Amino acid sequence: MDNNKTICFFNSTKTWGGGEKWHYEMSSYLFSKGIKVLVIVSPNSELQKKVNTIGIPFEEIKVSNFSYLNSKKIANVVAFLKNHNVSTIVMNSSEDMKLGGLAAKKANVNRIIYRRGSAIPIKNSFINRYFFKNILDEILANSEATKATINAKNKHLFPKDKITVIPNAINIEKFDSMPFEKLYTKQNDEIILGNLGRLVYQKNQEFLINVALELKKRALNFKLLIGGDGKLGDVLSQKIKTHNLEKEVTLLGFIENPKSFMNCLDVFLLPSRWEGFGYVLAEAMLCEKPAIAFDISSNSQIVENNQNGFLVPFEDVTAFSDKVEYFIKNQDKITEMGQNGRVKIEKEFNSTLIQEKVKKYLLA
Repeated sequence: MDNNKTICFFNSTKTWGGGEKWHYEMSSYLFSKGIKVLVIVSPNSELQKKVNTIGIPFEEIKVSNFSYLNSKKIANVVAFLKNHNVSTIVMNSSEDMKLGGLAAKKANVNRIIYRRGSAIPIKNSFINRYFFKNILDEILANSEATKATINAKNKHLFPKDKITVIPNAINIEKFDSMPFEKLYTKQNDEIILGNLGRLVYQKNQEFLINVALELKKRALNFKLLIGGDGKLGDVLSQKIKTHNLEKEVTLLGFIENPKSFMNCLDVFLLPSRWEGFGYVLAEAMLCEKPAIAFDISSNSQIVENNQNGFLVPFEDVTAFSDKVEYFIKNQDKITEMGQNGRVKIEKEFNSTLIQEKVKKYLLA
């Protein structure tokens, strides 16, 4: 790649999530290696604040579902790309892909890449068929499960040989050096279960209330901690009260430091309806906590059944509760599987390894 060329990361999401974390970490990694980088962000977004702090060049634009129909916005992005001599663009959401893709085409950007981080089938709509056939050059997926969903509803939507899979990276050194304080202290001999994530439909924390109810019926000694905030917070609170689970289940609200949360736990629980890549699973395993998750989407990429946790059928309360009970009755397995999880993350998802792979991919 010509050293005068620039790699552009286009991410207009205002809040902070896995996609924003990836764009920030990759742009800052390349920037630290002396590679020219541009990040297109939404004004006052969390990503904008972070890239600004470390001096990465950025441009601001607000993006909505139909911004790709706005000729002025397209012209603005074309100008950004030309002014920064962009040769490769990586876009995050479907809204960014449409606006950024059209602008990149007009600006004669060499490589137009859609980074797909969510294992949800792409709709076989006319507009999608147009963009995937005429605008995009490549797709970068974060898991084999995500890759499989791209052509799930139309096997001819996008050439499989132009889809590259590189998993998300975990900065183990940074995570290990992060100070933490335990948020909860074990009472008596209870086993502490936990989930961390946004309180939204995808993350499916309501399922865990059903699990807690089943565990209580079995007269098992446990505590369930749920960290995070979101629009389903009130629903969860009401369900806890309805089932008289106030002693067994605690909603902790937003958690600033995931390490503080993970180090309270014995076992991490992930009831998500889908995941592109479960960052929280990796964070739990870095803290040597085994996990129980559904055998869906990309979970098997991180959770090895019977090795560092358990995979169970989707929304099977009995099977999920059985695995919790197994850990309660075999607590030596918590330590063994937790250590296995740590080893897996170190070997397969270390940021030093993954970020170098992405660098080579983008500079090819």
